[in-house]
Amino acid sequence: MEKKTEKFNFEDLLVYQKSLDYLDFIYAITNKFPSEERFGLTSQFQRAAQSVCLNIGEGSGGTKLEFQQFVRISRRSIRECVVCTTIARRRKYISEHDEVKSRTMCSEISKMLSGLLNAIN
Repeated sequence: MEKKTEKFNFEDLLVYQKSLDYLDFIYAITNKFPSEERFGLTSQFQRAAQSVCLNIGEGSGGTKLEFQQFVRISRRSIRECVVCTTIARRRKYISEHDEVKSRTMCSEISKMLSGLLNAIN
C-alpha cells in the first residue's frame, strides 16, 4: 500500500502552481544560456523565479501580516524576472517567442499575487 504524501494548504493556491510552471520554464530556457553566464544571469534568473515559489510557501506558515510581506517579496521577484527576461533577449540568449511567453507568465503571476494580497486582507 502506497502512503499518501501530506499536502500543505499553499500547494492548492493556483498562483503557487503557476509559479512552479514558470520556474520549470525558466530552468528550460536558462539551461541553454552560454556557460559563461552560469554564475551570472543564469543563476540570477533561476534564483528570482525560485524566490516567487519559495516566498509563497514560506509566508503561508506565518501570520497574516507576515504572509502579506512574503507575497510582496514574491511580486518583486517576478519583476526581477521581467528584467532578466529583457537582458536575456537583448543578449540574444532567448527567442522573441520565449520573451513573450516569459513576460506573459510574469504578468499573470503578478496579477494573481496582487489578488492574493487583497484576499489576505
